[in-house]
Amino acid sequence: MSKRKMENIRLPVGECISQVQEMLRERLCRQKLPDRPEGVEAQHKHLLELLKRTAVHGESNSVLIVGPRGAGKTMLLKCVLRDLQEEKEAHKNLLQVHLNGLLQTDDRIALKEITRQLHLENAVGDKVFGSFAENLAFLLEALKKGDRSSSRPALFVLDEFDLFAHHKNQTLLYNLLDVSQSAQAPIAVVGLTCRLVSPASAAHAAVNAGDVTAFSFTQDVLELLEKRVKSRFSHRQIHLLSNPTFAQYLLRVRTQLSLPGHFPDGEFAVEWNAGVEALCEDKSAEDALRRHFNSSKDFRSMHMLLMLCLSRVSAAKPAITAADLLEASRLSFADAKANMLHGLSILELCLVIAMKHLNDVYEGQPFNLQMVHNEFKKFLQRKSNSMYKFEQPVILKAFEHLQQLEFIRPVDSSLAKTQKEYQLMRLMLDHSQIMEALQKYPQCPTDVKQWAMSAFG
Repeated sequence: MSKRKMENIRLPVGECISQVQEMLRERLCRQKLPDRPEGVEAQHKHLLELLKRTAVHGESNSVLIVGPRGAGKTMLLKCVLRDLQEEKEAHKNLLQVHLNGLLQTDDRIALKEITRQLHLENAVGDKVFGSFAENLAFLLEALKKGDRSSSRPALFVLDEFDLFAHHKNQTLLYNLLDVSQSAQAPIAVVGLTCRLVSPASAAHAAVNAGDVTAFSFTQDVLELLEKRVKSRFSHRQIHLLSNPTFAQYLLRVRTQLSLPGHFPDGEFAVEWNAGVEALCEDKSAEDALRRHFNSSKDFRSMHMLLMLCLSRVSAAKPAITAADLLEASRLSFADAKANMLHGLSILELCLVIAMKHLNDVYEGQPFNLQMVHNEFKKFLQRKSNSMYKFEQPVILKAFEHLQQLEFIRPVDSSLAKTQKEYQLMRLMLDHSQIMEALQKYPQCPTDVKQWAMSAFG
């Protein structure tokens, strides 16, 4: 009886919307991992088996996870580590060290981070080590259990793996892979990289997955490794090179927006899911999604689009409509620089138009403020309206503001001592951005628009 009442419970619409937004935000922002990563079941099983051997059986391993950004490399690893923690024998037994090539830019910083994450600052103290290898060996020795017969297994995750190859002598990679190969201590080294590992193997994997984009990777991360490092690497590689079809992409949208069966208000969940089905079948919504699919098959980009749609849901409008998706799509594809142009003053806009004309006349050659001012004067000579007449210091100030907004930039920063009026600049806007901004500029004078559209100013 109580179960039936729970199934038929009705909550206020505002509370339902609040719970929907909380649930979907967790899902779309990757704060909550999926029960099983979609489309990478084989890779998940392979990596789980490798790490289980280290955590449970004390076997050392090394593996490289390869795929373009947004393919799900980090998500895959997190899912595997979560599932590994559920193993009784592996629970609380595996030590984890997470390093990132963007943060640990040399071996000294990396070693400090390893010491911090293993909580061995007190053990190291003021000890002086002759080499990196001695320091690492001491850290691994300190991890041994009370009977000092065996060490606790450790997992080293190297994000942006290719950047570690730029460290001096590749000392960190050499020592970690050397330990994993020589069985000095049970450790697993997992590298994550966006650079292609092996042209032959990647091509084979890409053909199997139907992914032609894999061939756009031209760099081979293994070619960055020294021979002594390469010989100690197991050459195990897990590829995430999937290339979803639009039907799979649309299914992912439906899955990400749908509410689960255990949602508190069952009737609301049914209505919401029916609305999601209607959205995915709407022609205008499908066209917007196809546009995103053609520009980027990255699921993170799709999640950002859905987040924009979700932000428009409220108690007054408790469903995502095709209009919401079209508006979110417009915001996603909006040109940031063109939007910034809408906030310029009339003087600054006129200077940008003058620069555009100089670009047209001199075919993209650099210009200076004096040239821009002369071009602006030509426009003023044809107009008797005094609203466009400004003093030289005001024009200089407007020119400097355009530089601060990065609409223009100096050709050579070493010429910074040159008088400002004669410092050469380049325009960082193209014709379409300027014309789009003019069309949307609030109350833009007609003569300014006509001047912008004229062929040679």
